[in-house]
Amino acid sequence: MSTYSPKASEITRSWHVVDAEGLVLGRMATEVARILRGKHKPMFAPHLDTGDHVIVINADKVVLTSGKAARKDVWRHSGYPGGIKRATYGDLLQTKPEEAVRRTIRGMLPKNRLGRSMATKLKVYAGPDHPHAAQQPSPLALDHAKAR
Repeated sequence: MSTYSPKASEITRSWHVVDAEGLVLGRMATEVARILRGKHKPMFAPHLDTGDHVIVINADKVVLTSGKAARKDVWRHSGYPGGIKRATYGDLLQTKPEEAVRRTIRGMLPKNRLGRSMATKLKVYAGPDHPHAAQQPSPLALDHAKAR
């Protein structure tokens, strides 16, 4: 018997919304990455994008534990010699909370074309409003990711 591989026509994508208020960034990101990859579905295949769309709201209210906001650094490079720039996660959460959440989740996806296509299904918003009400997203409860 051969291994089952889902066809593109069999893949159905649903929409989920995650309220990040009070959630620990890393624990929330692992669950969101799992849904973006499609690991929660019985038809998961590592070589296909079987995941769902995820909307993260209230990204500015996400929590970092044990002083990581001041300790962890975010690096980016312009591509030019000496063009490396560094900031702390706390600074990034103050200025661009959407980018901090997006970077964290993206780091947990595959580092290839497949991971880039999975990252396009992620929508992150700093506030409680999002323009995807027409897709009728279902709320995704991540209670175990709450900060204590």
